[in-house]
Amino acid sequence: MSLPRAKIGLTAATLFVASLAGVTPAVATPPVVQPDYTITVDPAATGAAIDDSMYGVFFEDINFAADGGLYGELVRNRSFEFLPADNGSYTGLTAWTAAGATATAANDDGRLNERNRTYLKAALAGAPFTLTNAGYNRGFAVRAGATYDFSVWARSDAAGPTPLTVGLDAGLSSQVTFSVQGDGWKKYTATLTATRTTDAGRLSVRADGAGTLRLDEISLFPRDTFKGRANGLRKDLADKVAALHPGFVRFPGGCLVNTGSMYGYDAASNFPRARAYQWKDTVGPVETRAANANFWGYNQSYGLGYFEYFQFSEDIGAMPLPVVPALVTGCGQNRATVDEALLQRHIQDTLDLIEFANGPADSTWGKMRADMGHPAPFHLSRVAVGNEENLPNEYFANFTRFRAAIKAKYPDITVISNSGPDDQGFVFDLLWRYNREAGVDMVDEHYYNSPTWFLQNNKRYDAYDRNGPKVFLGEYASLDNKHFNALAEAAYMTGLERNADVVKMASYAPLLANIDHVQWRPDMIWFDNDESWGTTSYQMQKLFMNNVGDRVVPSRTTGKLAQPRPITGALGLSTWATAATYDDVKVTAPDGTVLFSDDFSGGSGQWTPVEPRGAWSVVDGAFRQTDTAALDTLIKAGNITATDYDYTLKATKQAGAEGFLVAFGVQESGELYWWNLGGWNNTLGAIQKGAGGGKEMVISKPNTIATGVTYDVKIEVRGTSVKLYLNGELWGGFDDDKVAEPFAQVVTQDQATGDLIVKVVNAQDTPAVTKLDLGGRKVRTTAQMTVLSGDPGEQNTRSAEPIQPVTSTLQRVSSNFTHTFAPNSVTFIRIRTR
Repeated sequence: MSLPRAKIGLTAATLFVASLAGVTPAVATPPVVQPDYTITVDPAATGAAIDDSMYGVFFEDINFAADGGLYGELVRNRSFEFLPADNGSYTGLTAWTAAGATATAANDDGRLNERNRTYLKAALAGAPFTLTNAGYNRGFAVRAGATYDFSVWARSDAAGPTPLTVGLDAGLSSQVTFSVQGDGWKKYTATLTATRTTDAGRLSVRADGAGTLRLDEISLFPRDTFKGRANGLRKDLADKVAALHPGFVRFPGGCLVNTGSMYGYDAASNFPRARAYQWKDTVGPVETRAANANFWGYNQSYGLGYFEYFQFSEDIGAMPLPVVPALVTGCGQNRATVDEALLQRHIQDTLDLIEFANGPADSTWGKMRADMGHPAPFHLSRVAVGNEENLPNEYFANFTRFRAAIKAKYPDITVISNSGPDDQGFVFDLLWRYNREAGVDMVDEHYYNSPTWFLQNNKRYDAYDRNGPKVFLGEYASLDNKHFNALAEAAYMTGLERNADVVKMASYAPLLANIDHVQWRPDMIWFDNDESWGTTSYQMQKLFMNNVGDRVVPSRTTGKLAQPRPITGALGLSTWATAATYDDVKVTAPDGTVLFSDDFSGGSGQWTPVEPRGAWSVVDGAFRQTDTAALDTLIKAGNITATDYDYTLKATKQAGAEGFLVAFGVQESGELYWWNLGGWNNTLGAIQKGAGGGKEMVISKPNTIATGVTYDVKIEVRGTSVKLYLNGELWGGFDDDKVAEPFAQVVTQDQATGDLIVKVVNAQDTPAVTKLDLGGRKVRTTAQMTVLSGDPGEQNTRSAEPIQPVTSTLQRVSSNFTHTFAPNSVTFIRIRTR
């Protein structure tokens, strides 16, 4: 602390006068700043070992993450396979413009092969025919002087050669002409060199002559792919993933794995377009790979397939972790495919997958791997079966069959189960029970919650059974891409590391998002066709992945504690794909005092829409929502400031797929609780807590709501404790007494260097003065410190990336020292031991 100059001068003068008088001056001792927190490292205890696979990445083709993203192909709809079945706006000529001849996307016996079913047919009549592709985003992003590899499969029934000239429009590249001759499919290649840099190029293919010209698999790749591989990956995106140094890559999904048809892409199944991701569709020459309707609403080419996933994992030093279908759909579909022969086929496909990854080069599937350019095995050690299945009994019965077959042939393979789509609730609890009873090796948990939830649940895994199945946190994120979300995730990650004996792997999700094609937020890395940028969560994940350590050093924190807040706020009525009627809404204090009342005899004037959806009106003295197609409707009234109250009403489902919802504790910020009765296609009831644009599961259990039956609903709130009554019977309850702790820490050790790695998160607007007691360890007096800090509402974007780590040297380090951690920061201090 420094004093103003005037005070310094006055103090010096006073001391001088006092010394002349022969008086010994009293020197004031500077006030000691009391620490807000103390971190005490145990001097002797040994913590859990941290696996090399602690942190990894999860890749799913969502947000155009593959085609138009990580996959290096620049041509969109290269094989004319886009169909309305993929997206209602698609045709076989999506992204293409044809001029000078009649051109159609044909699906007939003239096709390239049975699985690549659509191609371009052009009837040439002597005039030049031009075919132009628009690429992704603004167009083709090319760099002056760079080389690009063009290829096309073509055939022509013309008597003589048909000249094809290819290049980028507007003189953006060299032009190459070659001749197509013969009415059999043949692959032609050319090399283009860009003459200018642009992100808005167009690829042009010009044909001259007559006859029927057939084209398929028109492709343009940059020569400069990641690691220079053919059919390779976009370099800047792959580099960003590689810079994380992930311990594993989970692929290919996600909802891509457990949605759609489980049948094959063949004539016997009538070539189903929307299928679960099946690995055999995605290997071999790219022109023989099947197309698919991606669950997220677009076409999926499978140019980026299982071989490329394995190769990428190897290239970045990560363990491959594939996910295979369990024949039970999720992600809102919730359907079990009951077909014993099909189940056996999928089980065999999984065994074949392991052979493809690990088998000798002379085995059936090992030979395919070798023929694709990788004779050595990929060292696959873990396989996950299924993803977020919401039918626990059907899923676990199938999982058990997969597991038994895999273990019988490959006993060293870890077979990973899952716990459904939420962090708690009926499905979660039941699947965890099944997994424990069966002695499953590892269970995959998924959840996307508010930053508050992550700050409240740092100790989630402290109470997990140390002798039970290990945890794979396969998908998680805080519901936005602001710096505060990254801080909340960082605080939570300290808890993951502290419990490294239970939590063996964790991956933020999703990984990639094309800024012009977004189906899900938040995401770790954003991009357009020529730029990419890491979010605040990317910067945070990168710091954790590059500073993991090999073992936890036990430590504890003391300091100021936050207090839980009672549940107060407005009342709400809601529907989801149903028509429902509400009446006699009342809120009373425990002594009977009426705090709010509405029987709708005077209309609906007390109610205002929060989500302006649905058709709300007063009919026959009751409030009714009549639009069964409307989702997530919500109206609110009142503002209950009392901490203890009873909320009662009558509710009737009139029609539709689900039941009805009753909300309470509705805040202007969007936070709320709602009791969802007859949710999930009228199979489940739950309390969900809404925050940050999402809803977190609090409790759930099987529940069905009958149409035309009036239910008496009562919600009893006592501070943070809630009891729920349906028709006078206790339905359930919960106590939301967790507090958001803004300060979190963990200490690990890098055994190769001897460094103690102290990781501290201060997710609040004030600095945190912290005493660090390293348990008497002898340490060097300087340390490397990396800090990620900034405005909690800030985020990294295409135009600016303000949240970046800053590394400096920390002085005056000792076995017992005090440091002030900046507001809204995460700090990594690497302290060298002596």
